[in-house]
Parts: sequence; structure tokens; C-alpha cells
Amino acid sequence: QVPLVESGGGLVQAGGSLRLSCAASASILSITTMGWHRQAPGKQRELVAVITSGGNTDYADSVKGRFTISRDNTKNTVYLQMNSLKPDDTAVYSCNAVTVGKLFPNVYWGQGTQVTVSS
Repeated sequence: QVPLVESGGGLVQAGGSLRLSCAASASILSITTMGWHRQAPGKQRELVAVITSGGNTDYADSVKGRFTISRDNTKNTVYLQMNSLKPDDTAVYSCNAVTVGKLFPNVYWGQGTQVTVSS
């Protein structure tokens, strides 16, 4: 069973919006932090946004004011609302979920969803 499943990616024109969703398997318990990352061709993966179980958020400088992360703890789901999209936002977006392990945190990843922003 895939631990996390993303949806909502696609092709959009610059200035447009997309909303990504990431649903965690019900078998993943006690999720603390959930986040979105992205990787563009030829570049390293970068953190886009994170949200704690209490709702505290943090964003990469490049997306502040344009992207909003939110989560529904009852559904084990995290969302990323992306507005004012730019061609530089083109990447594969992946979500992750962190749980407390016996010795170390457990980190689960989704398979990613493609976001393409045309100029």
C-alpha cells in the first residue's frame, strides 16, 4: 500500500492556480509534521512548505505569499494551495509525513505529482 498519495497536479498558465492534495494511509498513525517538497529537472529537491500537527507553518522564501499549506488531521490529508504560479514553479511535487519512532522519526513519502507552469 502506498503510504501517501498526491493528486491535483497538472498544466497551468503563469498566473494561474492549482490545489494539491496528499492523503496519508490510515495505517500511518500519530503524524506530526507534514510537508511538500519539489524537484525540478536538473535541480535538487527543495522544501516548499511544512505544517505541524498544531497548525504551525513555514514556507520557502520563493513561495511565501503565493502558496498556502493546510491539513485536515481527521483525514490525514495535507493540501497545498498554489496561486500566482510562475514557470519556475514547474517541478514534481511530493508530500511527506513524519511520525515519532522508537529511536528515530519515521518519514513516509508519496510518489509525486507533476506541476507544469507555462509562460
